[in-house]
Amino acid sequence: MQQKLSADMSTTAVQTKGKSAQAPRSVPALTVVSHPQAQRIGERLLLEVLASVGRTAALSRNAPDFSRPGGLLALPLSDPFLSRTPVLFEPAANGGLRLLVPEDGTQVSVAGESVAGGREFSREELAAGVPLVLAERVVLLLHLASPASEGAVKDLGLVGQAEGIQQLREDILRVADLRVPVLIRGETGTGKELVARAIHDQGPRRSGPFISVNLGALSKELVAAELFGAQRGAYTGANRDREGFFRAAHGGTLFLDEVGEAPPEVQAALLRVLETGEVTPVGGHAPVPVDVRLVAATDSDLEARIEERMFKAPLLHRLAGFELCVPPLRERREDIGLLFVHFARQELETTGETWRLASTDPRAQPWLPSAVAVRLVRYGWPGNVRQLRNVTRQLIIGSRGLPGLRVDSRLEQQLEGESLPVPGRVLSAPAQGQAEASDAKASRRKPSEVGENELLEALRSCSWDLKATADFLGIPRPSVYVLIDKSPLIRTARDLSPEEISRCFQECEGDLDKMVQRLEVSRRALQRRVRELGLSDA
Repeated sequence: MQQKLSADMSTTAVQTKGKSAQAPRSVPALTVVSHPQAQRIGERLLLEVLASVGRTAALSRNAPDFSRPGGLLALPLSDPFLSRTPVLFEPAANGGLRLLVPEDGTQVSVAGESVAGGREFSREELAAGVPLVLAERVVLLLHLASPASEGAVKDLGLVGQAEGIQQLREDILRVADLRVPVLIRGETGTGKELVARAIHDQGPRRSGPFISVNLGALSKELVAAELFGAQRGAYTGANRDREGFFRAAHGGTLFLDEVGEAPPEVQAALLRVLETGEVTPVGGHAPVPVDVRLVAATDSDLEARIEERMFKAPLLHRLAGFELCVPPLRERREDIGLLFVHFARQELETTGETWRLASTDPRAQPWLPSAVAVRLVRYGWPGNVRQLRNVTRQLIIGSRGLPGLRVDSRLEQQLEGESLPVPGRVLSAPAQGQAEASDAKASRRKPSEVGENELLEALRSCSWDLKATADFLGIPRPSVYVLIDKSPLIRTARDLSPEEISRCFQECEGDLDKMVQRLEVSRRALQRRVRELGLSDA
C-alpha cells in the first residue's frame, strides 16, 4: 500500500451495476438436475426459439440436444422411458410460457402435481425456477438464462453456470491484477472467501500469502492486536511480541470477513492503514509499512449501519474500491444440481463410493431420485451453498450402502419448510359434459364485459370458489384466472407471505373457510399454501 493508493482508487472505483447500459434479455432454458447418468447433471438447453411470437419448442427422448455452456458435446436426453411424442413449450402473455403435455406423451409433474393437458407459468415463476419431472426419472429446471452467458469461462474455483456466477467470474478477472481494495457483498454461506481466494490467485500476488480473518470471531478486546500486532507488555498476557495479520500478509492478500462487525476503534485504524499503508502495533509508537492487498466481505447492510452510526462512511468508501456481489443460492437454482454433485463427489471419495456417479446405463434408476432433486431445487436455502454442502453430507452418509439416496424424516421436514409455492396455472381440458356446459355459459357473455368490481363481488358471493364464480358470471373458468391475474384489486395465494398465512391460521384456529373469507383468495390455492408451510387445516 502506498500514499498514491487513494488517487488510484478514485479513478478505478467502479461499481458493478454500471458496467453495461442494458442487460441482455433472458430466454427460457432447461437445465438437467437429475438424470440416470449423473455426469449429465448441469447440461442445458436454451429455448431461444420462444423469443419469436408464434413459435413452439418441442422436447422428447430423441431431441433436442443438451450441452454444458461452452461445451462441444451435445446429446438428447436419451432416456428410454421417455416418450418419442414431444411435450411442447410455447410463449404466453407478458413473457410467460405454456407447457403442453399430450395424452400419449411423457408423464410430466410439477412440484408433485401431474400435469394433464397443460400449465402456464408467469415470467416471475420462470425467474424463480420451475422443476419439471419427466417419467419420474429425469428432472429439468425450467428457468431464465441469458444467451450471452453461454460461452466458456474459466471457473476460477467457483462451481456453477448461472448468469450471476458468470458475471462474478468476469468481475474477478477485471479487478484481480489491480491494487484497489475489493468489497465482497453477499448473504452468509454464499462463498465469499472463495471469491477472495480467486482474486488472490488471479492477481500478481498469487505467490504471496493469503491470510483469512473472520472479524466477527475475534475477541473485541484483542482484535486490534490480532490485526495490527502488539508489543510485549502492551496488555495483560502479552508476554511476547505479536506480529499481527497485516504484517503476516505482507506481499500478499489479507481477507477480512464480516468487516461490518469491526469495533469503532478498529474501523478508525483500518481507515488509517488504507490511507497510509502503515500499521501501528498495540503498545508501539513507530508505524510499520505493510504491502497488503485488502479484500473485505460482509453480509451486513453497511449503509444501514452507517445511519445507525455503527460503521464509518469513509471506511466503506475506502474498502469499496470495487464491489462484487455473490448471488444467493435461491437466485441460481440451475446450479443446485451441479453443486450437489460436486459436494457428493467429495463425500463419496471419503466413503469409497465414487462409482455411484459413474453409471452410463440409460435404463438405470437415477442415483439422485426425482423426489429428492425436486426438494433440493424448491427449497429456499437460507444458509446458501454452505447449507447445501451440509445437506449433501447428511444425505451421503445417511444413505451409505443403500442403492439410492434416502431422506430421513428430519431432513425431509427441513427441506419442505421453506419451499417455493407450487408454480403455474392449470390449463387442463374439462370433460366433455363440462366443456359443453361451460361453452353454453360462455356464449352468454364475453370475459371482456366483466369489470374488476363485478369480478370481486362475484368472488366474494361465491366464497372464492373459482368454478362457482365462473358459473355465476357466465364465463369460462380459465377466463376467471386471466381476469384475476390482470386485476390490481385482487390478490392470489401466491401473493401472501408465510407470516401472513401463519398469523391468519392461528387467529382463525385452522378454519380454512374463515381464512378464505379474511384473506380473500382461492380456497384450493390457500389450502396448498397452508400445507406447504407445514400447517394443517381443520
